[in-house]
Amino acid sequence: MQSQIPLYPEQASNFAPRVDDLVLFMVSVCLFFAVAISAAVIYFFFRYHRKTPNEIGVPIHGDLRLEIAWIVLPFFLLLAMFGWGAVIYVDYRHTPTDTLDIYVMGKQWMWKLQQPDGRKEINELHVPVNRNVRLIMASEDVIHDFSVPSFRVKMDVVPGHYNTMWFRPTKTGRYHFFCSQYCGTSHAAMGGWVTVMEPDAYAKWLAGSGGSGDPVAIGEKLFTELACSTCHLPDGKGRGPSYYGVYGSKVKLADGSTVVADDNYIRESILQPNAKIVAGYQPVMPSFQGLVTEDQILTLTAYIKSLKDQPAPGKAASEPATGKK
Repeated sequence: MQSQIPLYPEQASNFAPRVDDLVLFMVSVCLFFAVAISAAVIYFFFRYHRKTPNEIGVPIHGDLRLEIAWIVLPFFLLLAMFGWGAVIYVDYRHTPTDTLDIYVMGKQWMWKLQQPDGRKEINELHVPVNRNVRLIMASEDVIHDFSVPSFRVKMDVVPGHYNTMWFRPTKTGRYHFFCSQYCGTSHAAMGGWVTVMEPDAYAKWLAGSGGSGDPVAIGEKLFTELACSTCHLPDGKGRGPSYYGVYGSKVKLADGSTVVADDNYIRESILQPNAKIVAGYQPVMPSFQGLVTEDQILTLTAYIKSLKDQPAPGKAASEPATGKK
């Protein structure tokens, strides 16, 4: 017996039922009005069509109640659709704090993914079930779009910028992901699979070799090799600010504004260091554009992120780090 093609993809994330309910509501409203209007047109056609060639129709005057009804009713229905969609979207863009962070790199025409321990995958993504997962995504060339239909999530992957999206898989299994933004001749082949596993199975898979090394350790080594440590001293008294305790904090800039030190800020500080100058420091840092790869930026970010809750050497744990950047 042949399996039937499903009407829509399987629901396998926390967002899937909510998105489907909203789509079902919108389709139901559209079908209701389509049927009602079509039925009214057919009824009026037969009820009021001209009976004789010389028949003159009776003048019909407007009805204020009807005019108010067909303005107010659609307004509130559309407002309900907007509000419902806005609630889902705000939740989608408001990432929880307890996420499993996985880096995703789009490249013509493949997906490179990196687990928190540094293990890399090509067109494959392994995640534990019932765990909040955040994807931090960038592109090495053109605009791509990471889409997982069964999770009802998708996000543009843009060169020169990190985009993020999150989801919580609710069912184990294998689910297709692909690029939903046309990106070149092999766009249709740019896809892969998300494998959702039980937590114990995921931990066992993650421990099973194949890793390329701890990204924090690699980032720390690269931080030294690039001579970053000669300017960004732990106490903040070097030519550049300290990176201890900076990730996720608000950084005061020389122009008086503030910016959150997230992945995009760190990436920009490496490639375009003069774009945002930290208050109290001079714009003396050279650009590393073309000198470091996207993968190396990810390891540097992982290292700086690991210093988030660490006090600078020689400082008490309760004393805040200086010179955040």
